[in-house]
Amino acid sequence: MEEFAAHLRLQRARSVHTVRAYVGDVLDLLAEVPGGPSGADLSRLDLAVLRQWLARQNARGLSRATTARRSAAARTFSAWAVRSGHLAHDPALRLRSPKADRTLPAVLTPEQARTALAGLDARARGAEPAVAPPAPRGERAGAGDRPPAAPPGPDVAGSRDQRERLLDPAPDGEPPVAPSAHDRALAARDQAIVELLYGAALRVSEACALDVTSLDLGERLVRVVGKGDKERVVPFGRPAAQALRAWLDLRSELASEAAGRALFVGARGRRIDPRTVRTLVHRVTGGAGLPDLAPHGLRHSAATHLLEGGSDLRSIQEMLGHASLATTQRYTHVSSERLLAAFRQAHPRA
Repeated sequence: MEEFAAHLRLQRARSVHTVRAYVGDVLDLLAEVPGGPSGADLSRLDLAVLRQWLARQNARGLSRATTARRSAAARTFSAWAVRSGHLAHDPALRLRSPKADRTLPAVLTPEQARTALAGLDARARGAEPAVAPPAPRGERAGAGDRPPAAPPGPDVAGSRDQRERLLDPAPDGEPPVAPSAHDRALAARDQAIVELLYGAALRVSEACALDVTSLDLGERLVRVVGKGDKERVVPFGRPAAQALRAWLDLRSELASEAAGRALFVGARGRRIDPRTVRTLVHRVTGGAGLPDLAPHGLRHSAATHLLEGGSDLRSIQEMLGHASLATTQRYTHVSSERLLAAFRQAHPRA
């Protein structure tokens, strides 16, 4: 299995997360083979075993996307095993794979995005949150710029006491407790992460992998290494630039030597991990009474808002780092659905 993992990393240029997922999927498959998974007799791996294994995935209630990924892992492993001499023929050539669902995760409206981001801005400034003003009629909010607004979202990295110091008012008759430099750094970091995830439509793995040198704050550009180690340069707006400057001013309060050049660091001083960012985004959206999103939901929201604001598909494709325009075209379906819903609600002849 180490050989297969090395093949995925070095020859297929798969990400760490994809390698981990594929290896886990293949080990699960080889458990169906006599002697498996560690001592599986690969000569017994045939089309019937593959079909039986996929049927078990469906019976477990896994999503079509997960089943499709597992099928892809099996096909990749089978083809590699033939080329490496571990299999005489490829049993997966005739394997029919389920198509992944074409649906996208929920997205925020531009007003909801402003609400979530303004809540983070209020916490980073140590101010009490204000009620978000309604957006001007006919305004189109892009992914990079937003007007101020606000309810708060809870902090993610600090302890419960730290979060309470930032969010809760002081008892009657007592002065408010000033947040520590560590707390201010956490709040500034959280704001910068969410602003950049939305403002530049980044994947969570891309944001976590950024270095300080990835940024050009003067031009408001970030150099991103995406899937397949492909580099792209992505613009971001003024709010993200301001949040990033504020975070960089406080980064030394959290960063240890182990952080190296990492742009975003965790509470323990090392490069931040995707799990921490996922927790942050869930708390920011859920804490503000908005749809509960994962970081990818912010990316989808940004792409949808760009499309609705008039950006062309090719530009959005380049910004998102999609290899195929067909992947980007999914957003036209989401925007069409929202347009139809607005028409049915507002048009007198709907």
